[in-house]
Amino acid sequence: MKAIQIVKPEHPPELREIDKPAPGPGQVLLKVTAAGACHSDDFVLNLPPDNFAYPLPMTLGHEGAGVVAETGSGVSGVSDGDAVAVYGPWGCGVCHFCSRGLENYCSRAAELGIAPPGLGSAGAMAEYMIVDDARHLVPLGDLDPVHAVPLTDAGLTPYHAIKPSLPKLVGGSTAVVIGAGGLGHVGIQLLRHLTPSRIIALDVSAEKLAFAREVGAHETVLSDADAVANVRRIVGNDGATAVFDFVGYQPTIDTALGVVGTMGDVVIVGIGDGVAAAKVGFFAQPYEVSVRSPYWGARDELIEVLDLARDGVLEVAVERFSLDDGLEAYRRLAANDLRGRAVVVPD
Repeated sequence: MKAIQIVKPEHPPELREIDKPAPGPGQVLLKVTAAGACHSDDFVLNLPPDNFAYPLPMTLGHEGAGVVAETGSGVSGVSDGDAVAVYGPWGCGVCHFCSRGLENYCSRAAELGIAPPGLGSAGAMAEYMIVDDARHLVPLGDLDPVHAVPLTDAGLTPYHAIKPSLPKLVGGSTAVVIGAGGLGHVGIQLLRHLTPSRIIALDVSAEKLAFAREVGAHETVLSDADAVANVRRIVGNDGATAVFDFVGYQPTIDTALGVVGTMGDVVIVGIGDGVAAAKVGFFAQPYEVSVRSPYWGARDELIEVLDLARDGVLEVAVERFSLDDGLEAYRRLAANDLRGRAVVVPD
């Protein structure tokens, strides 16, 4: 079968022919119907060899959807032909966090060698993929897999990031979204639906800012050296109630801390270059500011996100590629030349 794989650190991915996998005990084989490309993939592709901890070659794709093609012994709860989305942050299933549905924070995953698809184990950028346990499959129902698959990360991640701030995002509050790309444009839609907040979006081009307004931002500000002052002109002395940084580079983190107000939230969602950090301390930001760096989301939250999509609340901007053209999707991802998310659909 065909698969898009990382073969060597700091090199572009390759389209390769590999063996079709077979499910072992407790596993499920999916015929992939859609796979999403994400900036996390680009981050992994650019890791230097000294920091590269993944097995090679590795099939990319931590956003996956498909139909059940075959099940291993002992599998229950799914049947051949079921349309499903893959919950990506796999855990042990029994630790303190996993027992609460938070497998994204599994405390034993590293110890047990458990890794998400496309981020340590074989992912969805292929004609078929193995899912290690049926509990990681969520029914898609009548949702189009091409438009639903980005929700497994680009929907789940902002939803998980926003939910803890909802008690603060009441009437008269302000939410700032930095980066209106793959995750940010979904975050804007979620904030519009879940809160009465005034939403200010920041990005680096007029085209991106127009896109942010299309999906629900009330106001937009160019993300440049004057961004803090320009946002402050809008929010006044109170500052922003919550700031969601979907980029995560040092300049955007500094902007987030520069516009947040007293008792506000700064939520660093984007991975950036992996080394940027928020400066916190008594004199570093307004009083009682909370800074969080969440990761992905819980399985029940994915179900909630898919239900929101089913209700017409979320519409992910998608550019579709065939598996044969999947390398072009990654090239455009690296060039920041996508409007929304790239989705690869096997032939």
